[in-house]
Amino acid sequence: MALEERVEPAEAPASAGAHAAGHPSPKEYVRIGLILFVLTALEIAASYTKVSGAVLIPTLFVLAIVKFALVVLWFMHLKFDDRRYARFFVMGLAGASILYLIVLISFRVFLR
Repeated sequence: MALEERVEPAEAPASAGAHAAGHPSPKEYVRIGLILFVLTALEIAASYTKVSGAVLIPTLFVLAIVKFALVVLWFMHLKFDDRRYARFFVMGLAGASILYLIVLISFRVFLR
């Protein structure tokens, strides 16, 4: 006869309940969604104003970074995960921001 191995069901980690307790409630997700809606409305309103590019572009840039941070931290749950994951997103955001600013400077957007 072949020896049969008895496989025990895996136990749930003790910290699973504690990890789930730290996540936001649906009410908080709705609140963050409303904040994102307001920030988007501000971006649209700012784009329709007759403000110079030297003021408009940095304003839209800052609003985009705030929205990025809210989406990454709350909806992608990086606020509740290991800090190493957040570093990857921060490095990516910094790299994209620098590239975007280089392109804007090369097209002399801030001098108009």
